Formats: sequence, C-alpha cells, structure tokens
Amino acid sequence: MRPTDAAPRYDRVARWLHGGIGALMIGQIAFGLALDALAPRGSPGRADVINLHKSLGVLLLALVLLRLAWRWRHPPPPWPPTMQPAAVRAATWGHRWLYALMLALPLAGWLATNLSRHGLRLFGWRIPPWGPDVPLLYQTFNALHVALAWALALTIVGHVAMGLWHGVVRRDGVLQRMLPQWPRH
Repeated sequence: MRPTDAAPRYDRVARWLHGGIGALMIGQIAFGLALDALAPRGSPGRADVINLHKSLGVLLLALVLLRLAWRWRHPPPPWPPTMQPAAVRAATWGHRWLYALMLALPLAGWLATNLSRHGLRLFGWRIPPWGPDVPLLYQTFNALHVALAWALALTIVGHVAMGLWHGVVRRDGVLQRMLPQWPRH
C-alpha cells in the first residue's frame, strides 16, 4: 500500500462543504468583479443583479459558518508525519487566513449595504438597512469589500497551488485527505 492510500481523510460532509464552498466562492468573486460589466451603473436591472450578489454572499456566509461549526465538532485529520513542523505551522496559519477572509469579505459587504439607503433584498425579501445613509462609510466598506475579494482570490490560488504541490510533487497524502475516494479497479 502506498503512503497516500493510507492517509487519514476528512469526512464526507467536510469534503462536500469544502468543494461546494470553494466552487461557490470562486463563482461569487467572479460575479462580484463582473458586476459593472453585467449591469452598468444606471442600468434598469442593476439593482436586481446587485441584490442577487448580496443574497449569494449571505448564503455563502451561512455555509462558511456551517463549515466552521462542522470543523469545530469534527476536527481535521492529522497532518502526515512526513510534514516538517514549519510546513504544518504555515498550513495552519494559511487556513486561518482563508477562513478570516471568508468571514471578513461578506461582513464588509454587509456593513456597506447597511450604511446606504438601499439595504438588502435577500432573494426577494426586503431587509431595510439598520444604519444611517453615510456615503463615505458606504464607500469605505465597499472598497474594503473589493480589496478583501482580491485578497481572497489570491489566497484561493495559493491554497489550490499548495494542494496540487502536495498531491503532484510531494505525494504526501495531504491533497488526498480532501479529495473524494475513487473506486479501485
């Protein structure tokens, strides 16, 4: 048996949440960065497109919170014994940074939304803003939201690159911990 075959794995729910959130997060970042092209400022459908982006962001935040709760109750498998302590620390801090961005990004958007007169239409259900209409604060939190989106996009690229490095170059079982188990022939 190869070492990667015997590697401890994340459970099925953790793997589904990881893959689903990852795919949705990449799609949501792309959607957010394309908002102005999809619905230019002043166009009649812009509010609907923006509210779809906001609604998906709230859904993603809920999924990330579910993922964190699941991870808290179901700890990840141990790192392979071949990983150096510095690599384990780097991976641990990389995951913490990833989760911090996945929480901070929608929260910055939520704050921006609530510091404008528009509020949120969550999949059609109107939620009025709880904050005052302060354009400068709206612009500040919206700029933070965009900056966090770029930071998350770069972090996702790094996360995927490190997973591939472990799976293709190192072949140490780290990538296999999160991949689905394929039937053996």
